[in-house]
Amino acid sequence: MMNPIDTIAQQFAAHNYKLTSQREAIVKVLLDNEKDHLSVEEVYMLVKGSFPQLGLATVYRTLELLCELHIVEKMNFGDGVSRYDLRSEGHDHMHHHMICQSCGKVAEIKEDWLEELEKRLEKEYGFAVTDHRLDFKGNYRICKGSGCKREKDGQAIS
Repeated sequence: MMNPIDTIAQQFAAHNYKLTSQREAIVKVLLDNEKDHLSVEEVYMLVKGSFPQLGLATVYRTLELLCELHIVEKMNFGDGVSRYDLRSEGHDHMHHHMICQSCGKVAEIKEDWLEELEKRLEKEYGFAVTDHRLDFKGNYRICKGSGCKREKDGQAIS
């Protein structure tokens, strides 16, 4: 199995782009922080250690290019901040998320629960699904997030 950087380099090459050292550093930050769904600013701060001369605009342009190449997905979990999530290798669709409205914790669901629905859409409506994304918003029964939003607002956590 090919390592993720090599796979992404091939995806760049297939679209006549080069995976420069700066772009590779951005991809590595995304790979190393995959579960964190980083914002542009967070990626920038993490890459700046390796590339102090790197500008925020370069990080933004690289993330947009990664979106165009379907390597990452731009997401918004309701906090007004665009975040970037790597697409899983070997999966046709984005994975799904559970978003706690109390603490903001985002958990991933890797299984594709919508396969049957896609087949039904194709059969009943002649609609071939090429991609989908599903976000579940709610609250964990016991919110274990440190720095919970409710805690900050002075409200008790239910």
